[in-house]
Amino acid sequence: MLFAEEAAQASSFSGFDPFVIIFTILIAIGLVRLFAAKRRNVFAIAFALVSLVVFLFMDFVMIKGW
Repeated sequence: MLFAEEAAQASSFSGFDPFVIIFTILIAIGLVRLFAAKRRNVFAIAFALVSLVVFLFMDFVMIKGW
């Protein structure tokens, strides 16, 4: 019981969290650049969209756990 109380009070912030946010920003910047390009690579746009959705979900879960 004592360990459960300590685990509930502990912060879930880790050193990896800022990197996830930075990667999300980089993916969003890349997606904007892909949309702005004259010749659009549809596969790259789809891959970036899926990656951005996954990273945004990870950010949501991560920030919710703080």
